[in-house]
Amino acid sequence: MNSVISESAAEPLIFSWDSPRRRKLAIAIFLALSLVAHALCFYVFQIVYPPMIALLQPPARVTLITPASEEGRTLLRWIDAEDPALAFTTRRPAEARLRGLPNPEHVPSYSAIEPTLRDIPPLERDLRIPSCQPPGSVRLVRQKTAAPMRVVTTFVSFSKEFDFFGAPTVPEPNFAASSEDPPRIVRFQVAVNKLGEIRYCFPVNSSGDPALDEQARLHVARCRFPQSTPSVGKADSFLAWGIATIEWGNDVARRQPRPGASVTP
Repeated sequence: MNSVISESAAEPLIFSWDSPRRRKLAIAIFLALSLVAHALCFYVFQIVYPPMIALLQPPARVTLITPASEEGRTLLRWIDAEDPALAFTTRRPAEARLRGLPNPEHVPSYSAIEPTLRDIPPLERDLRIPSCQPPGSVRLVRQKTAAPMRVVTTFVSFSKEFDFFGAPTVPEPNFAASSEDPPRIVRFQVAVNKLGEIRYCFPVNSSGDPALDEQARLHVARCRFPQSTPSVGKADSFLAWGIATIEWGNDVARRQPRPGASVTP
């Protein structure tokens, strides 16, 4: 039995059953240090709050501007000088005398001259039986038909440089414009040889329609002068230069829009 007790006393215990005095002492020391630290902080960082004082609003004051003082008189004179109503008001001079308008009495015209009254016409009643026929036929006003437009033919004129060749022979005009705008007068610079043939034709300006310009150039190139013209030179390379002008008439065919095409403004 004694040997068993001695063996159990020699083996260490699982839990420590000593008195926890050291822990209590450590906690007490930390609390004391915390208290001292708080007291030191309150001492260093002192906060002094001002006393709460309720301030009342100042009483209302009214200042009267009177001419009793020099400052008041100066301010009143400045207000009178800067008054916009006086600046835009027309004042009569002091020496001018006010003249009042007369007060005439209204006299009606009929009080002096009595108007002549007209007699009332007698009342006439038509006791005839009204006719069953209408009073008259309605007049039909027909609109006048516009006069047919006179056809103005397109013609070609040549300058005075070709007068000695005689009157030219011009082909039948047959032009078709590719646009609806009216063409402008077109001019060509042409060269005619001694046989009356147009050898060269150069456009000077445009009519505004390229297709019509080409048709006009071919039309001028087909013009011929009479060959019975007297000899104007011995050289075979003789050329007479001048201007050919085409003035358009209303015989120029216009382009007709296709039935399925949409017209854009």
